[in-house]
Amino acid sequence: MEKHHVEVLISEEQVDKKIQEIGDMISRDYAGKEIHLVCVLKGGTFFMCELAKRITVPVTLDFMSVSSYGGDTKSSGVVKIVKDLDEPLQGKDVLVVEDIVDSGRTLSYLLEMLRDRKPASLKLCTLLDKPDRRVIDVDVDYTAFQIPDKFVVGYGLDYDQRYRNLPYIGTVEFD
Repeated sequence: MEKHHVEVLISEEQVDKKIQEIGDMISRDYAGKEIHLVCVLKGGTFFMCELAKRITVPVTLDFMSVSSYGGDTKSSGVVKIVKDLDEPLQGKDVLVVEDIVDSGRTLSYLLEMLRDRKPASLKLCTLLDKPDRRVIDVDVDYTAFQIPDKFVVGYGLDYDQRYRNLPYIGTVEFD
């Protein structure tokens, strides 16, 4: 691993405050309903757990793990399901919770696949959005932070499986 250090981009306090604001918005938007949160593993776990604690309407949770595959180092947008959902989505108000929306390729494919499972509604919530990297347009219903095109870690995001547990969002700076 190259020599590097992590610089704080978004502080723990800023992250906490924004997650509370999004939790409040979701609670208002889903008043009188039950919301089914779908977490995309592994990166989304920290964000989804914190978000779920701040939502005041009834919440159920499920997890899925997907990987993009193809011969290239960049996401092909073709998704292989590594771990599928445990529960059917039909008739549920579903909110997909992501750590980061980047190119949009994988997410676009995943949302289409989930739509085919006939939820009552399907929305997307992300901790981070990197619009400069977007290749395929993806509608994000709830965004905590828009960030520049930098390599970020913390709050579930990793660099070679490290730094997921940082309580803030940092950028990896190579020395």
